[in-house]
Parts: sequence; structure tokens; C-alpha cells
Amino acid sequence: MTENTQTPSSPDSELPTAYTPADVEGKLYERWVERGYFTADPASEKPPYTIVIPPPNVTGSLHLGHAFQHTLMDALTRRKRMQGYESLWLPGMDHAGIATQNKVEQQLAEEGKSRHDLGREAFVERVWQWKEEYGGKILGQMRRLGDGVDWSRERFTMDEGLSKAVQTIFKKLFDDGLIYRAERIINWCPRCLTAISDIEVEYQEDAGELVSIKYGEGEDTLVVATTRAETMLGDTAVAVHPDDERYKHLVGKLIKLPLTDRSIPVVADTHVDPEFGTGCVKVTPAHDPNDFAIGQRHNLPNMTIMDEHGVITVHGPFLGLDRYEARSAVVGALRQQGRIVAEKRPYLHSVGHCSRCSTTVEPRLSLQWWVKVETLAKAAGDAVRDGRVAIHPVEMEKRYFDWVDNLNDWCISRQLWWGHRIPVWYGPDGEVVCLGPDDEAPTGEGWTQDTDVLDTWFSSGLWPFSTLGWPEKTPDLAKFYSTDVLVTGHDIIFFWVARMMMFGLYAMDGEVPFKTIALTGLVRDERGKKMSKSFGNVVDPLDWMDKYGSDAVRFTLAKGANPGTDVPIGEDWVQASSKFANKIWNATRFALMNGATIEGELPPAEQLSATDRWILSRLNKTIAQVDAYYEDFQFSKLSEALYHFAWDEVFDWYVELSKTTFFAGGEQAKVSARVLGEVLDVMLRLLHPVVPFVTETLWTTLTGRESLVIADWPTDSGFRDDAAEAEIGSIQTLTKEVRRFRKEQGLDDKQKVPARLDLTGTVLAAHEAAIRQVLRLQPEGDSFSATATLPVAGATVALDLSGTIDVEAERKRLTKDLGAAEKEKAQAEAKLGNEAFLAKAPDNVVDKIKGRLAKAEADIARIQAQLETLPAA
Repeated sequence: MTENTQTPSSPDSELPTAYTPADVEGKLYERWVERGYFTADPASEKPPYTIVIPPPNVTGSLHLGHAFQHTLMDALTRRKRMQGYESLWLPGMDHAGIATQNKVEQQLAEEGKSRHDLGREAFVERVWQWKEEYGGKILGQMRRLGDGVDWSRERFTMDEGLSKAVQTIFKKLFDDGLIYRAERIINWCPRCLTAISDIEVEYQEDAGELVSIKYGEGEDTLVVATTRAETMLGDTAVAVHPDDERYKHLVGKLIKLPLTDRSIPVVADTHVDPEFGTGCVKVTPAHDPNDFAIGQRHNLPNMTIMDEHGVITVHGPFLGLDRYEARSAVVGALRQQGRIVAEKRPYLHSVGHCSRCSTTVEPRLSLQWWVKVETLAKAAGDAVRDGRVAIHPVEMEKRYFDWVDNLNDWCISRQLWWGHRIPVWYGPDGEVVCLGPDDEAPTGEGWTQDTDVLDTWFSSGLWPFSTLGWPEKTPDLAKFYSTDVLVTGHDIIFFWVARMMMFGLYAMDGEVPFKTIALTGLVRDERGKKMSKSFGNVVDPLDWMDKYGSDAVRFTLAKGANPGTDVPIGEDWVQASSKFANKIWNATRFALMNGATIEGELPPAEQLSATDRWILSRLNKTIAQVDAYYEDFQFSKLSEALYHFAWDEVFDWYVELSKTTFFAGGEQAKVSARVLGEVLDVMLRLLHPVVPFVTETLWTTLTGRESLVIADWPTDSGFRDDAAEAEIGSIQTLTKEVRRFRKEQGLDDKQKVPARLDLTGTVLAAHEAAIRQVLRLQPEGDSFSATATLPVAGATVALDLSGTIDVEAERKRLTKDLGAAEKEKAQAEAKLGNEAFLAKAPDNVVDKIKGRLAKAEADIARIQAQLETLPAA
């Protein structure tokens, strides 16, 4: 435990009788920001601790997934700040090219306009207006949640500084031969009218049709099967396997392509699986990535048959048809000619869809800009393999390596207007000039800039260093790079994490962008179902914050945060967390009313009661436990540990056992009040990173000091008292047994019962008053008549339940328990009496059975004693 060194200030006013989050949270947050608690100082001599926020898109508001990850990042940075680090949690937002442009285009459509009606410049201005509106909403939600971010360093991926970083790295990659322009097959969205990357394609099972078509005539006939009959209009070959004896006589020949006036060659290629279908594959190089590769190997022409809208452009009867209309028309025409030899519908197969708008993606040959990733991806893999970057949990390494070790070149150009425009200019005589941020654009007739913009992930891949001022050598970059932890969902390892690794290592001379990648799961509803608008189970975190307070939402999310696994959450759980906040509030009010204080040193151990020594021992063990869980990103376990320490050990046991001391007053009451003050002080500090608002209010009232945000993080003093823990453990055992008995008899916990306690010769003797207080046991009195006797922990508790106990029911219950205990004893004795078993069984197994025997014998003695004390029926 540490001593807080803040200057005491006057305590806040007395705590209200009930905790109302709405009265506290907003004012507290603004106070923290105004006092600069979250503002990091690059000139500080403190060690740095840096987290950059995964920038939310400006397309809407924060969802529960954001609230989840923000809670974890806030907890990490708050704790490190309290530990003496110069903590920087850097906020910002992503311009989200396709998604944001789609939103604004939808707005325009409602007005009966398109972006082309506005023109590029006016449309981009309209998108900036969207950003200002929705970006402001997101920032307000972050404040509501309590995000301890450094607002002075807020960044946006299209800020001037970040745009400069984008241009700088583009030119560097271009000059190093790592960016190039080439015609390749890309994923094209006919609705968004842009290329999208492989990782922006979502695959799902669609019910299509599989048709088998006869190509050629007479002996020169082949049968191919396809789910996309319309693409046959662009076939430039049929491929077979070189070793397939069925078709060797046809390799090199030309065969007639149905519905056209063209003949196409039969080529031999090892890509073809002779065991699949007929062993023949139609080759459409301009509309399929595998076919494109075959076409490259065999010098086949690339024939594009659709425009960017998915409309057929080949002259003939199908000209102008949409791709789906053309599919039906082509199949119909082939059927009329007798060329359909088999049809299967519905035919379930995996089809790619645009992750932004769900339109079926069209593979399309297109001239685009690419990043050559081979060396960049190898460096990203090596950084994890050699230990410079740790992935947590370690099981997620395989997913990371599966991606970076098999990465294809990255298509970075997008046919959009919103985003970082590609800094390449084309001259009238075929010149291609790549400009850096300080270069002058070429002038003169015929010079034009590339109309495409960069993939959103290109700029967000620079986030860990562009936000700190790169390419300038800023004090922020020198102090806070590399960042310490990246907290993000396992679902964007591919989208974002790998991009940042590649660019960070490349731009920063091999220095990793972050030391640890802490991967989280996804937030789901209480039944484990994915949250989706179509399922009707999406929750706005603001609704729960309004109803239960931000602390309750944060604590619920943290309690569910097991590394790398999905997080179910329901309103009942948030309500339970709200009750926990109220429990902390009420218990602290009780403590303050009974003189709890942090003034002065803790009394020496010899002046402390066993109850005081027990709670201090448990306190230090909890500190050590919570620290270990933080270092392992075990947010669920640390939250559970704090919950059980606060509710069970502090409130339900220590406070209850100490009430007789407080009520009696005197010196011992002062000692326990100091101990209780110490325990609350440390407990509130431990809880603060996860539940900052209620803890701040209570702690400043308790201590009279400035703020928990800048308080010291507790440290384990090493104090342990196993004897005191065993002593209080005996009280807990006795209490639980008596409470169990009372419950079985249908007695209310608060109902007072006359009792005789025989604690002689046990550690319980010194705690009789506390035991009576906790169990609501009255002195026995003159008319006392024991109707039930409970031998527990070496002591005997005799209860007078006259008129409250069902003697026959109790005798029946005890007789049943006795039978079970005797059966357990007999089974254990039989095993221990079996020489053959003892010769083979490991020592730990034998010891376990001996333990079962001892427990059974104790249970039998206890139950028999209880039966003997029951009154006659």
C-alpha cells in the first residue's frame, strides 16, 4: 500500500443518502478535463505509457463494442497514470471513405440528387459537414463514458498533419518501388462503384444455380459447369489438366464458343482439378482471379464484358442487360440451342458481398494502385516471432501468422471522392509524377491528378505514429512512440493490425508500433447472439448509461472481458453492477458515520484485532492479485476479484464483524476506524480505473484530497496474517452453517433467535459479541430451551426455536443427511481397505480419499449431535 502524497483539500459536502449517477458524472468529467489530468507532457521525466484509440468511424455513434474497448483502454491508462507513468491515451476518428461517402450519398438521394449533381469539391464539403455533426456526437459519447483521453491531441485521419503523413509515406513507398500501378482482377462493388480489398468482402451461402454447358461441336465437345453463365460471353479459353487422358487430343485445338461468333483454344493447366466435375474449366480472365492467372500463363486475351454497374457491354442480344438479367437470358438461349446438359437449383455456394452495402461483389479486371507487401509482411511477422511484439492471448498468434504469411499485394486505390487523393500526376506525354507534401504540383496544359483516393486502411495504418507528428521529429514522437498496448477486436487483425505493423516498421526504421496487441472478443447479447439491427437486439450504450450510470455499464463490460473471447451482455447484468455501485456508496456512508479515517499511520499489528489483521491481509493479497491480472489483461478476473473483495469481505464480513466494536466506542473503535479508512482508501483506488465516477466521489469525501485520477496506485506492503485469516475463516464457517440451518427452517435472516454459544477453547471465544451481531442471536435468557444444537468449527451453537421449527421435518432432513454421510464413509473405507487399490493408486489420490473419510466422520458426528438435541415428537 502507498501513501497518497496529494495536498489535502477541504472534503466535499456530506454524501447524499443515495447515489444518483446523473448528479455526479458530467460535472466530475469536466472537472478532470479542466484540470488537465489527462493531458500528457512530452517533457516529463516520468516513463511514458501510450495507447492510441482505434479511431471510430464518423459514420454514426458509438456502439457497445466501442464502449467495451474504451472501458479497457481507460482502465489501463488510468492505472498507469496512478503508478507514476506519463500516460497518453490519444483520441481521434477515421474518415471511413466508402462508409461515409455512402451515408452522404443516401442523404443526397433523399433530396433527389447525386454527388455528380454537386461536383467533387461541393460533395467533399458536404461530407465535411457530416463529419462535424457525427464526429461531435461520438466525442460527446466518449465523455459520457468517462474516457480519460488527451483531448488536446485529438486527431482525424484527414487532418492536415495526418494528410502530410499519408503523402510522405506514399512517396517513400513509390520511390522504393513498393507502390505500383497495374491491371489486375479486383473486387468491385457495382453499388459503391469502387474497388474494395479482399478483407472488405464478406462471404455467405447464396442459393444460385449450377448449369453444365456443352462447348464445341461433334467430337470436339467439352462440358463446363458454372454458377455465372453470363460470364461465358467473356471466355477466352477452356482449360483441362495436362495429364487428363480424356482431353489430351483437344489441347491446342480451337472450339466454338456458344452464342458468339468466336472460337477459343483448349489449354492445359495444372490449376484444373481433373477429379472435380467434368475436369473442364471455362476461362474468363477479365472476371475471375484464378482465370486471370491462367490467362497470364497462356497469353490469353482479357475480354471485359460488363461496365462498372454490372451491365453487359458486349454487342448482341444481351447488350444493356444487368448481370442477373443476362444470366437468365444466357441460360435461356443455351437451353434453346440444346447446350444445357444439366441444371441444379437451388445450388448453395459461397458468394462475396460488399461489407458496406451487401451488394454481390463482381471480380473485375481494373487498372489500380497496389502496395507490394512481401517484404513488409515478412517484417510484420518477424516482429512477433522474435518477441518484439506480443500478441495476447497467445492463441491468436496463429490467425495473425496465417494472414501476414499469405498476404497478397494490397489494392489501395478507391474510386471515391471522399478520402486522401492519390498524389500522382499524369502529363500530356505519358509522364507520371509522384508528389510529396512539399512538392509543387506540375502546371501547364494536359497535367491531371489521379482521380482515385486511397483505401481508408492506408491512412489508419499510419495511426500510431502519424498522430504523434510523423514525419516531423516531434517531442511527442520521441516520448510516446512506440506505443505500449493496442487494444482492439480480433476481427480486425487483418484490416488494421497487420497494416499498422507493416507501415510502422517501415516508416520508423524497424521500431514496432506497439509492444503488445491485446485482442478482445466482440460484444454479444445475453444469449450470445451477434448484435444486429435485423435481429432487433442492438443496444445504445447511452440508454443504459442514462438508466444505470456509466460506472455500471463499464463494470459490466469489464467483468465480461476474457481475452480474445466474445462478451455477452444483458440489461440485468448492468442493473446488478448498478447495485454494486450503490453498495459501495452505502458502505462508505456507514464508514464515514462511524469515524473511518485515513489520518495518521496505521497502528502496529499488536494493537489490531484479529478482524483488523484479517482484512489488511486480504487487502494486500487483493492488491497483488489485481496487479497480476492487469499485467495479463485479465479484466474479467480482476473485476471479479475486486467485486468479491469489496462486497463479500469488506462489506459483508469486515463491516458486520466490526459493528460491535464501533457501537462500543473507545480506543479499539478508533483503531478499527483507521483500519476501515485504510481499506476503503485502497479499495477505491483499486476500483477507480474501472468505475471512476462513484469512486472519485467517495474517495475525495473520505480523504479530503484532490482527485483519485492523480492519486497513487496501491502497492502490496507484504503484510500477511495467516493466523488471522484462519481465525476469521472459523467465524465464517460457523456463520454460514447457522445461516444455512436458519434458512432450512424458513427463518428470516433478520429474525432474532435466543442462543447459547459454547466457544470455550476455540479462537471464536473472543468474537462472541460479533458472532451474535452477525447472526442476530440474542442472549439465552431464563426460559431458554435448546431445540437444536449445531456443532461447528469446534464450537457448539444451541438455538431455541420454540414455535418456529418443524421438528419432524428437521429430523427427517438430518436422517437423510446422516445416511448420505454414512454411505460416503463406507465407500471411502472400502477403498482404503483394498490392498490392490492402494498398491496402484497415486499418493495424492489416496490422500484425497482419506480426506473424504475424515469429512464423512465429522459430518456423522455433527448430525448425530443435532439429532440428539431435537425435542421429542
